[in-house]
Amino acid sequence: MMLYPAMNKLKSHIPNRYMLVNVVALRARQIADDAEEAGVQLDEKPVTLAIHEVADGKIDANGMDLTISVDN
Repeated sequence: MMLYPAMNKLKSHIPNRYMLVNVVALRARQIADDAEEAGVQLDEKPVTLAIHEVADGKIDANGMDLTISVDN
């Protein structure tokens, strides 16, 4: 099974796999929240859209707040 986009293409924009996961997760949440607020139904899953944004070079880890907040 071949993944698209390829991991080496994603890692060219975000070299660390763990940071890649965080960036994609954060962006996917933003996409889902924006779609819900606008009342728009997405054709693809938010994670898929976020991965394609990274592969296209539209987003990277620069300027993103990747801190994890813990609610008690």
